[in-house]
Amino acid sequence: MFTTMFWILAIWFVINVIWMWFATDNQNLQKTFAWINVVAVIVGFWVYFGVAKVSGIDTWFNILNYVNIVLAIVQFYFGYRNNSNMKHA
Repeated sequence: MFTTMFWILAIWFVINVIWMWFATDNQNLQKTFAWINVVAVIVGFWVYFGVAKVSGIDTWFNILNYVNIVLAIVQFYFGYRNNSNMKHA
């Protein structure tokens, strides 16, 4: 289960970053991805601390969890920022 969840979260992370990068102006999409990332972080830490670890990916799994937290924060910023103060050329 440890390895399977690691790869599911890693693939989700890559898809999430690519999609987020190309849709920074779509606030609804950013909010959706941020909340899905919150669930991914909860599941990631639950698996990391609750299941027998595989030593080869143990550190990478933990790093992936913390990077997902940073990504969720960025997505919450893009999703809930106030666009009325932005200047458009």
